[in-house]
Order: sequence, then structure tokens, then C-alpha cells
Amino acid sequence: MHHIETTKLSRRAFLKKLARTSFSAALAMAAASGYARWIEPAELTVTHHALSHPLIPKSFAGVKLLQFSDLHLGHYYGLERFYRIMGRINELGPDLVVFTGDLLHEANRYPHVDAVAEALAGVRAPLGKFCIYGNHDHGGYGTDIYRRLMERAGFRVLVNEHALVRRGHGAIAIAGSDDMMLGRPDWSKMTNGIPRATYTIALVHEPDGAIEARRFPIHVQLSGHSHGGQIQLPFIGPLITPPLSERYYEGFYHVGGLLLYVNRGLGTTRVPLRFFAPPELTVFSLTPG
Repeated sequence: MHHIETTKLSRRAFLKKLARTSFSAALAMAAASGYARWIEPAELTVTHHALSHPLIPKSFAGVKLLQFSDLHLGHYYGLERFYRIMGRINELGPDLVVFTGDLLHEANRYPHVDAVAEALAGVRAPLGKFCIYGNHDHGGYGTDIYRRLMERAGFRVLVNEHALVRRGHGAIAIAGSDDMMLGRPDWSKMTNGIPRATYTIALVHEPDGAIEARRFPIHVQLSGHSHGGQIQLPFIGPLITPPLSERYYEGFYHVGGLLLYVNRGLGTTRVPLRFFAPPELTVFSLTPG
């Protein structure tokens, strides 16, 4: 009799423990998903890096270049948050601003094109504002909508071409490729005519394009597209890497003689979640030598 009672008790204790554990796990899951849905996507990390190279002219010492990427406006990303980010960019006081693609999630369905153009026009960058196409900028009949919007906002849209940015007696080149998924990138056209020994920064939406870009006279490639994997798990890594960002998805990489930087972007795609991959603005300070 005594033996049966012990068995009953231990079974009850076991079931109680199981219920407690299950409840704790469910609670943790709910907390994590709430964090990933509402908290981290609204956070902003500003990362600062120095780019130093012998070909950076002395007149460019201390010049600040700011990169932002992958807003996906309309797709879980509202105007209020967008305005806040534009304000933050101006607070950082960049000399040059580059946008590496994916502005509107579905361009032909987006109702606030004028408001977005106006806010982007308010971004100040004395040495110029440049941008390229991402896959979403071509998608949804977006090609013309995006170009018109960005040109109205004072951005130079680079499609397989480059611009020389001059300061004092020196110049650097900003090159931009067409999108690799829905456009027609042409690396040689993009770099053709850049004077020899000119420090060249290429904007390429998809980071894995570095495998091609490294064959050309490009020193740095700035990319987005990956969202930093959007959801990253310890010991496992990124869960969502779009095509052409599987190899390189966050931060700095050396690809041959090319330095690649992959920005985590600001918005989300596929699912409105971010976990261990907070939205990012990147500020690069140029240093000769």
C-alpha cells in the first residue's frame, strides 16, 4: 500500500514538473516572439567603422559616408519609423549618403510615394547622395517609380555606372551595379572610365556579387539584401538569407583583394521578425594611408 502511494506521488510530481517546464518554455517562446516582432525591429544600431587606404586622397581625411539599406516600406514598416530614421541620419552629419536598395516592398501598391520622396530630399549630404536598385525596386512595376522617387529626392541612381566625387584636389569614385536578381549587372561598364589609382567604392545590392566584383578595380563593396539573416540563433547562425546573400550576410569580409561590408538593413522581409540582427545604419570614416 505504502509503495503504491509513493508511485502516485512521484507521478504527480513528475506531471507537475512537466507542466511547469512546458509553461516556462511556452512563456519563453511568447516573450522571444514578442521581442522579435515588436522590440528588435524598432531598435536601431549605428555602427562606426574606419576605411583606410593609400589611395584615399588627403582632402578626404575624416569624410563621413553613411550607408542605409533595405527599408521595405509598407511591409510592416510605417512612415513614422521612417521619419525617425531620416532624422537620425541628419543628426549623424554625413558628407556622403548611399542607399543600397529595396526601398518600397511593393512599389506599385505603395500609397505614400510623395511623402517618402520629401523625407529623403531632406537628407543632407554635401558631397552627394547615391543609390542603386535592389530586387524589390525592380519588382512590382517598381523600376520607374523608384527612379522617379529617388531622383526627386536628390539621389543619383547608379545603374552600371559611376560618379566621381571631388573634394579639394582629390576625387574618389562611387560605382553602382544594377540588381543581380531582376536587373542586368555589368561590372566592366560600371568601372569603365574610372581614372587609374582612384579609390573606388561599389554599391551592389546582393553581397555575393563580391565574387564577380573582386575581378575589377574596386576597393570596397557596400551591400545589403541579407537583413543580417534577420533571425539569428546562437550556434546555428542566420535562418533567413535571401538568394545571393547566403555566403556573406553581415559585416566585413575579405573577398580576394576586395573589402566587402554587408549592412543588416532597416526593414524586414518574408516575416516581420528580427532576432539578434537589429536594424543598422553604418557610418564609415575615410582615412588616407
